[in-house]
Amino acid sequence: MIRNTTLSIVALAAAGLLSTSHATADEIKFLCYQDANECEVLSDLAEAFKAESGHTVTTEIVGYDIIRDQLENQLQTDAAPDLARVTNLGGLNEYYLDVSEHVDGAALEENYSAVLPWFRRPGGEDEGVYGWMTQLTVTGPFINVTMFDDAAVEIPADGATWEDWAVALREVRSELGINAGLAMDRTAHRMAGPAFAYGAKFFDDAGEPILVDEGFKEFAETFVGWHEEGLMPAEGWPAGSGTQYQNAAPLFLSGDVAMHMSGSWMISNYATNIKDFEWRAVPIPCGSGGCGAMPGGSAITAFKSTSSPEAAAMFVDFLAREENAEAFAAATKNISAHQGLQRNGVDYGETSPAEAQALSVFAANAGKAAETTPQAYTFQGYAKNFVIYSVVPDYLTQAINGEITLDEAYSAIDADVAAKIAE
Repeated sequence: MIRNTTLSIVALAAAGLLSTSHATADEIKFLCYQDANECEVLSDLAEAFKAESGHTVTTEIVGYDIIRDQLENQLQTDAAPDLARVTNLGGLNEYYLDVSEHVDGAALEENYSAVLPWFRRPGGEDEGVYGWMTQLTVTGPFINVTMFDDAAVEIPADGATWEDWAVALREVRSELGINAGLAMDRTAHRMAGPAFAYGAKFFDDAGEPILVDEGFKEFAETFVGWHEEGLMPAEGWPAGSGTQYQNAAPLFLSGDVAMHMSGSWMISNYATNIKDFEWRAVPIPCGSGGCGAMPGGSAITAFKSTSSPEAAAMFVDFLAREENAEAFAAATKNISAHQGLQRNGVDYGETSPAEAQALSVFAANAGKAAETTPQAYTFQGYAKNFVIYSVVPDYLTQAINGEITLDEAYSAIDADVAAKIAE
């Protein structure tokens, strides 16, 4: 059983059942952000690591904006942490420590081969092992089931299109008089899946990044239209500017919208904090281009600038072990990136029916995306995907707010992406 596994590991370590084999003890700084309880669980595992290795891990919990906006600047100075929990996997490659130079990377290769390329430099020549995927995340929607029931609106079935969902959400909004039907986190990562469903490719046949093809245009026009009609809220994308990220979860938690387009990392948050209505994860909507969802996740990486490379590499290796990866997945209610655990399953212990259902749905979403929109996996591993993430929200928001036309947004997106990729 996995119930309370993390605490059990710590207890074993404290009892002296884990060996302390390193005479020299280092202290390493770990910069961590969390969507729910991830850093707290990692801190417990760090205590077990200390009992085994003698090395101390000091965990500093920060907001995601610190990781996204400030970490790279820190890595260029003496203020850099030894390790961090990151999401821009390929984009930070130049700073990573190859942990296989300090620990046996064979187990990491065996159990995480599907995701290790996401960390590496493009071109196929880089065989380094740079980090541990804390979890595999997948984008997709959550719905307020109580609202659908109260509005007597049928929930669209698996395989329904985004147009089908838009019709249903309009009915719920009309019947209940809620603020809007659908909220989406303000980031190109969240809108990529629906764009794929409408036929956007994001890459040409030569593997070069493109944005503005016919599929992208079709979804962008639809997306702007949803805002114009009020199906999507003014407090969402229109309220942001530039590259600003906005989490739409508060709109869902408060009952202002009936659907939140987010991802699997929200499962634990919603299971903990939603008390007043029934919620559910639903299969990713489809379209002419397939059933688009963005895979991804966060990872723990060590950095070349660390003064304790062996200790930092050992911590990554320790977390990646099957028993510790399973403990983390169980305690945080996440999908494990460990391929053995994906095959054999994780015992999530006392998991609520809503959590179990959501984990199953998001795992299926990942499979649908791999089969029908493989560009999602290409995009996740693309070293400069952060360029697209930074450019798209700015210009689409300007189009939503009427500051520029969609045609002007398309031209600006294409020009900006091309210029920044060439830098």
